Amino acid sequence: MQRVTVLGAGSFGTALAQLMGQQGLDVRMWMRNSERAATIQATRKNPQTLQEFTLSERIFATGDMEEALHGAEGIVLAIPSQSARSVLKATKLPEVPLVLAAKGIENESLMTVDEVVADVLGKDVRDRTLTLSGPSFAREMMRCEPTAVALACRDLRLADTVSARISGGFFRAYTTTDVIGVELGGALKNVMAIAAGAVTGMGLGDNARAALITRGLAEITRLAVSKGAHPMTLAGLSGFGDLVLTCTGGLSRNRAIGEALGRGKSLDEAIAEVKQVVEGIRTTESAYQLAKQLDVDAPITSAVYRVIYEGANARKEVANLLMRPLKRELEY
Repeated sequence: MQRVTVLGAGSFGTALAQLMGQQGLDVRMWMRNSERAATIQATRKNPQTLQEFTLSERIFATGDMEEALHGAEGIVLAIPSQSARSVLKATKLPEVPLVLAAKGIENESLMTVDEVVADVLGKDVRDRTLTLSGPSFAREMMRCEPTAVALACRDLRLADTVSARISGGFFRAYTTTDVIGVELGGALKNVMAIAAGAVTGMGLGDNARAALITRGLAEITRLAVSKGAHPMTLAGLSGFGDLVLTCTGGLSRNRAIGEALGRGKSLDEAIAEVKQVVEGIRTTESAYQLAKQLDVDAPITSAVYRVIYEGANARKEVANLLMRPLKRELEY
């Protein structure tokens, strides 16, 4: 695998393109905006995100999908999860390994991105579809700061091959066959990060945030296991690792949204303050509906849903959580 196409030029897509360029791969990065692609080609800067970094000369930016996919030996899907279906339907992808870097659950179908891919392209694609997720802020990756992620595929040999090609230097990808566990850990942690941010915004202290993160992990695990995940996957990089980073890290957009809500901002005001795509807002709706569909107890997700979509008071939701009946810690 020498030529790779990255579909999406947001923060994470740009960071992955940079990583693969640094690993000696030839990268074509597709985006909808041809003018932005031309700017990247001319300046080696992405004018929309991570503007302070100079992009690898191995990255070729284009707004032409056919040009982007020509000769691709691997594809990375790094677009918002809610856009995955429309892009896949409009594009004829070559039959090469497909790495999913989008984190979310489709609102209409309650499918994960891997499930959406199989729904659009057929179930045969699953043996060459990989999911990449873990604690990986794009800006820190651009600074070449040590980063470790999980890379899941039903074909473990393919996962090992791709991992060997993209790992090196500051970056490590650990492989697994638990696709659904890696996907749901990456998606659901965004909901918990909004809750953790709200706890910080309300000034409730570190004890409260630690409790929220821990009980949030239990909730994520219940949901993921009900979909067939191995519980230990959620104790790994794509679960606990990503959860801790997103709930506490200063670069977390989901935490920032929650913090603004905790300070009493409206959702629109919070979004305007963050100024970037925040997957957790849409994922909260999907996760809430998925928990109802699977009959899984999800009190934190439900509280975040009520704050975002029903205008509930965040402090009252915290009080309600604290008044829930006591239970054994490891009841899943």
